[in-house]
Amino acid sequence: MSTKVIANVEVEIDTEGFMTNPDQWTKEIASAIAKEEGVELTEAHWKVINFIRKDYSEKGTAPSIRRINKVGGISTKDMYNLFPDGPAKKAAKISGLGKPQGCV
Repeated sequence: MSTKVIANVEVEIDTEGFMTNPDQWTKEIASAIAKEEGVELTEAHWKVINFIRKDYSEKGTAPSIRRINKVGGISTKDMYNLFPDGPAKKAAKISGLGKPQGCV
């Protein structure tokens, strides 16, 4: 485990750059990670991020893209448009969570 300064906050990250302590997450950190990932956050992005964080707090794991679609009501097509190149993985990273299970 190592640390990284994101949005002027030192956070714990794993070897793939995912935050390991979701309690360290802030909206400013989300914006900084999104910028690093080439994503400009809009209201639609925040809808996904808020769902992911809420679902994580209830279930204890980052939701899969299927769960985001079925429970969160966000279509897979929209997820790929909002978070290109691995939407569940990228959305979880921006949301300050670990990599979702099943993501390569």
